[in-house]
Amino acid sequence: MSPEVWYVSYGSNMCRDRLGAYLLGGQPVGARQTYAGARTPSMPTADAAVDLPGRLYFAGESSTWTGGVAFYDHDATGSWTAARAYRITAEQFADVAAQEMDRLPAPGDPIERLVIDGLENGRHEAGPGHYETLIEVGRRDGLPMLTFTAPHGFDAVPHTQPAPAYVAMLVRGLHEARGWDRARAEAYVRERCG
Repeated sequence: MSPEVWYVSYGSNMCRDRLGAYLLGGQPVGARQTYAGARTPSMPTADAAVDLPGRLYFAGESSTWTGGVAFYDHDATGSWTAARAYRITAEQFADVAAQEMDRLPAPGDPIERLVIDGLENGRHEAGPGHYETLIEVGRRDGLPMLTFTAPHGFDAVPHTQPAPAYVAMLVRGLHEARGWDRARAEAYVRERCG
């Protein structure tokens, strides 16, 4: 069995059903894409709301939602990002990452080995695209907490507005993870949209 890690989401995967499409397969509500699911289809064994140092921002164009894509700049100072950590296996983390990178989950994915061995200096760039930069953002219960983002930071790209369906998924995830009501969750997203 693959060792466990904490996958930390700051975007639409804060919504448990949305993450379920990556783990179990399927099409999330409001999305234009259907996902294969993980090689070992099961939901997380635990989850927790977490605060990350650094900044959430929206850039580019989502092929799944249209509109801007949520990214996380771990190196930005003076801000924080609401997130949700899920306890899953390293294999499942690699499978979620693969689908975020527009690939199918496959045995021998090098990301799984990287996660098991540990990220050198807490960071690894698997490629130049969306969600191809892996970052260790801390530890919980002795396990690494990992997320992925783009290689660019907050100040390096033009910012774009997220689509309403994407915002709705973020709002739902913030409610599930933190108990925030709709007004508070929407205000948080609007603030990060600039």
